[in-house]
Amino acid sequence: MSTPRIGLKASCVVGFDGMRHVLWRDGEVVIEGARVRFVGRGFPGPVDRWIDYGNALISPGLIDLDALGDLDSTVLCLDNGDEHAMGRMWSAEYLARGPKESYRFDEEVFKYRYAFTQLIRNGITTAMPITSMYYREWAETYDEFAAVAGVAAELGLRTYLGPCYMSGMQYLRADGSLAEHWDEARGLAGLDAAERFFRDFDGAHGGLIRGALLPDRIQTCTPALLQRTAALSRELAAPVRLHCCQGPGEVALVKQLRGKAPLAWLEAMGLLGPRSVLPHGIYIEGDDDLARLADSGTSLIHCPVVFARDGEALDAFGRYRARGINFALGTDTWPADLLDNMRQGLNIARIKAGGSQGTSALDFYNAATLGGAKALGRDDLGRLAPGAKADIAVFSLDGLHLGPLFDPLKNLILAGRGDDCIASWIDGRLVMENGQVNGVDYRTLQRQAQRQFQRLMESHAERAFGQPDWRDLFQPAIPFADAWSAERPLCTLASDPDQ
Repeated sequence: MSTPRIGLKASCVVGFDGMRHVLWRDGEVVIEGARVRFVGRGFPGPVDRWIDYGNALISPGLIDLDALGDLDSTVLCLDNGDEHAMGRMWSAEYLARGPKESYRFDEEVFKYRYAFTQLIRNGITTAMPITSMYYREWAETYDEFAAVAGVAAELGLRTYLGPCYMSGMQYLRADGSLAEHWDEARGLAGLDAAERFFRDFDGAHGGLIRGALLPDRIQTCTPALLQRTAALSRELAAPVRLHCCQGPGEVALVKQLRGKAPLAWLEAMGLLGPRSVLPHGIYIEGDDDLARLADSGTSLIHCPVVFARDGEALDAFGRYRARGINFALGTDTWPADLLDNMRQGLNIARIKAGGSQGTSALDFYNAATLGGAKALGRDDLGRLAPGAKADIAVFSLDGLHLGPLFDPLKNLILAGRGDDCIASWIDGRLVMENGQVNGVDYRTLQRQAQRQFQRLMESHAERAFGQPDWRDLFQPAIPFADAWSAERPLCTLASDPDQ
């Protein structure tokens, strides 16, 4: 049997002319199997089925290389005083008692199902997920990610996966200072598990699942762990993502421990190069570090929203780009909305630069598509052109909030939301239609997430000094009018029959 051809139509289509994105008015995309066959107008051949999305933008699917894979805990930190005092970070007491998992195995896997559904719902078709290690006994496991790969394949999300590993964890002393707990053997065992996962799952499910090496953060990795990671990346041609240059404390600690600033140390470890993708690159050592990134072909993953919440920002997006540094985008936090990151990122970049000349809206859209594809070494993602993967996000242009249209991309970046995405095709498979991810009951999913988030909040008491009542660790924006009680816990869904 021949592979059916499916034609998509919309008032606007983002095509690719071999060099750049171009906009087709009243355009068409014809897909055959997992690939795009045609982009433009007036396809000359037969098509088995046409779908007309009307007033909509057919876009290449968005690429999120620091994609939240968790039930995000940063909402607990917002306007809640010193994060160190709220039991998110390990205390010395907690470390002495012995860290433990905050979730059961099935709950660890569920958080990815919840997060992956959110990603698809927001027009993201390729993701490299990230979760917090504060809530783990140590790091992620092979068995967990074997299950996660199954969830991604079931939902149809293209993912770059691997269990996170680390050599150490920072913890909080009673006097408020930070210290480091090291277990290098455990870190190397984690790398072994990551290698096993890569060899077993890279290319699984028809290529939808790809492997990646995902050490935790630069300050939690020993030289031996990073040297072996670099060697394994070369052997497997595997991408490596490593969080670095995130804050002054990290930079100071790396200098203290390793005698070099973060990017200089990564260069010495052999971890700067085209296969390296680094969130977040904010705190760098001036022009020398910009040259290291540009000359090595290393990509940065820019996540503007999560840092703006704490008053921090890259200085500046346009300056980095002018040096030839490739940018991908990431969400990192809730919500899983890359349009929001494009909008806020654009505004922040212009504020930091003191003008609008150095950064355009298109620069951020390119980072979410072509830049992400380049970071992964893929010339078949992030674009709609013959031969590219049929990874497609369709954004409705009918929303009143979008205003009158001139340029649909500008309207979406200035006023759009991720849930303007009404349909998503990944590898030629329709995984979301009319805003509904296939096979997912949103109401049931949200109820389970709420119950699990309650467990997450309660776990903060374990990590805080003195193990206080967890209710005393978080303060709402507006004080509750009544007292806590077992009958009225912090958060429930009124419609939840289990409450």
